[in-house]
Amino acid sequence: MSFTKKRVAFLAGISASLLGSLFIINSASANTKANDKSIHHISASVCKTCHKETYKQWKGSMHANSTAFNDPIHGTFYRKVVGDPGKEGVKMKNGKYPVCLQCHAPNAAKDKVTKLDSKPAYAEGVNCIACHTLKTFKGTKGKNGKLNLGLKAYEYTDKIQGTGRNSNHLLSNLTAGGDEFGFTDGDDDKKPNPHLGKSVTVDGKEIPALPMESNPKQLRTSDACMGCHDKRNNSHGVPLCATGDEYISSNAKADCLSCHMPTTGGKSDHSMGGGHSLAMLQRSVVFYMESKKEGNMIKSVVTMQNKQPHTMPTGAPFRNLYLKVTAYDKTGNVVWENAKGHPGKTDKKAFLKLTLVDADGKPTGPPTAKGQGKDTRLKAFEKRDLNYEIPAKDVVLVRAELYYNLLWPGLVKKFSKKIPADVTAPKLIATSENAL
Repeated sequence: MSFTKKRVAFLAGISASLLGSLFIINSASANTKANDKSIHHISASVCKTCHKETYKQWKGSMHANSTAFNDPIHGTFYRKVVGDPGKEGVKMKNGKYPVCLQCHAPNAAKDKVTKLDSKPAYAEGVNCIACHTLKTFKGTKGKNGKLNLGLKAYEYTDKIQGTGRNSNHLLSNLTAGGDEFGFTDGDDDKKPNPHLGKSVTVDGKEIPALPMESNPKQLRTSDACMGCHDKRNNSHGVPLCATGDEYISSNAKADCLSCHMPTTGGKSDHSMGGGHSLAMLQRSVVFYMESKKEGNMIKSVVTMQNKQPHTMPTGAPFRNLYLKVTAYDKTGNVVWENAKGHPGKTDKKAFLKLTLVDADGKPTGPPTAKGQGKDTRLKAFEKRDLNYEIPAKDVVLVRAELYYNLLWPGLVKKFSKKIPADVTAPKLIATSENAL
């Protein structure tokens, strides 16, 4: 086996879980001035030296773009609720350190810094070090009903945590006789390995010592994700997202990584697709329609089946699905549709969303919500049929389309000048056609 192949496997081994935007500080050391030798100040560009493909995947992920500078939706709300992500000393309205940074900029949160462009490791959001220094997941349940979000849910360390596949080096240290390469099969293109505990030079670049220990319990299970993706309540205790609870109630055996970081050819996918990934959305739902003509009507049944162990959509409460059903004549003209434009008002069953309500039971936004209203999203593994009766005159084709939105229609309109249209535009994730 060539060293190149080993290095690919090694790359995957030490990088198996960047899933889960993380954290809040839970240590007295947060109030001390950190220096540049702190492991959480190490940029992902250092890791890129050896882990080029993984870095490329991560760079395109939402974890790498999790800060208010790079995520236009988060950035819009951050600036509205907190302030300028490029300014130091910013606080929330309650005078506390911004809770958003606990997950969206964990390295900055460790230092209680709000100027997110003051260090590359802060601006990188959830980078390599952010996930690979999580030691143990303690859970998000805190005292007096409060949640331990992000880093408060973890014990963390200054040693790189590996998955166990290529992170056990104790025996090789004993038998390699000081070999700095970690692999001892006589390959010619060996490169020094900083994870053995000493700084090394790789391709002319000095890499600091990044000692590693094996920790598959943390990095190869949902423990890697739940610090940020378990649940999130507003100040009134209303669940805004509850992916962890949804997952537990589904009784699923597969963990988060099985879908969001699948392993292929010994490498874990660090693009970590979710609600921003069209490929992930397209494989999340089984979608089909069956239509038959009965007299002067066409009866169509649209079936949606959620393949995931959590609701569809999950996460941020703004996310929603909607269904369009359209009948066409032989020239392609529309002769019938379940709704003109968005079906939210005229075909409510075709609008799948979570409604948040105020004290009077009226729809409201996340900050002011006093409770959850109607929830029409697909539950974990749910299979749902929607029935339509369509006048058969001139109809030769019925087409069903399923769309995914990151924001409610009202928010899309409200923030049309602040959030790019390609972010807020509905994503077509599934279609089905029946010829008559």
